[in-house]
Amino acid sequence: MSAAPVIAAVDGSADSLRALDWALDAARRRAAPLRVVHVRQYAAWGQADVLVAAPPEADGDPVLDEVRTRIGDRPGEPAVEYVALEGVPGAVLPELGGDAQLLVLGSRGRGGFASLLLGSNGLAAARDADCPVVVVPPPGREVHGEGPAEPGPRVVVGLHADSPDEGVLAFAFAEAALRGARLQVIAAYPWPVQTWSAPGQVMPLLADQDAVEHETRVLADGYLAPHRGRTPEVRADAEALPGDAAGHLVAASKDAELVVVGRHRRRLLAPARMMGSVTQAVLLHAAAPVAVVPPAPPEG
Repeated sequence: MSAAPVIAAVDGSADSLRALDWALDAARRRAAPLRVVHVRQYAAWGQADVLVAAPPEADGDPVLDEVRTRIGDRPGEPAVEYVALEGVPGAVLPELGGDAQLLVLGSRGRGGFASLLLGSNGLAAARDADCPVVVVPPPGREVHGEGPAEPGPRVVVGLHADSPDEGVLAFAFAEAALRGARLQVIAAYPWPVQTWSAPGQVMPLLADQDAVEHETRVLADGYLAPHRGRTPEVRADAEALPGDAAGHLVAASKDAELVVVGRHRRRLLAPARMMGSVTQAVLLHAAAPVAVVPPAPPEG
């Protein structure tokens, strides 16, 4: 059994209970323990920068009691640990990823605005946690586009052909192997290609789309080659598609087991942790659970 747990953040909401079920399955597949955490919100006047987390009060936690009943004591299930904390969830949850394989939570928590597609706690965890964060959407999200070309389990991953992240690809291949799934790799390229000719004027470049698509696919296959060699049981199909990467990933999320995206690399002039626009759009609109993978540490 792996010592690093899968963590499920719960608050009693329907979204968090769906995330709990997903986390339980993930822990089972990894032969890892499951840690169920409930962070009880400080009072509104609490100072988040001073009071980050504290032990729970002496009385019981009804949210965790509900989870214990839901999970029960079934044979063959992973070991489950229940942890109650008090603090600011948006600050506490990312810190939990320091010793975890995965941090799993729902799209929205209890007390949020029903119109929000992604709650602030999910956004903070996906942006700041040191481990991959899986956000489980509510059922019934509709996405536009055709369904999968063939039946069977499928994991989707976005590949930035100009600057791929090895950590994202490694996670996607590992997840596909755990699920016995095909890996659908989407490498989007900008089209039509445009350039600035003068202030306020944009001119299209004379470029051959077939050539751009071919070059993108060749680059993608080159990045995938070592992962294919290490994980030969996973069939990875690369698709080079024009235009909006987020739109392609959201469309591919229909009937997918998981969509895997990268977070954002820290840059010299922007050292804070960030999420790119593609990742945010996928989190907001994908019909499948979305795994946000932190960037691999730089070599050397």
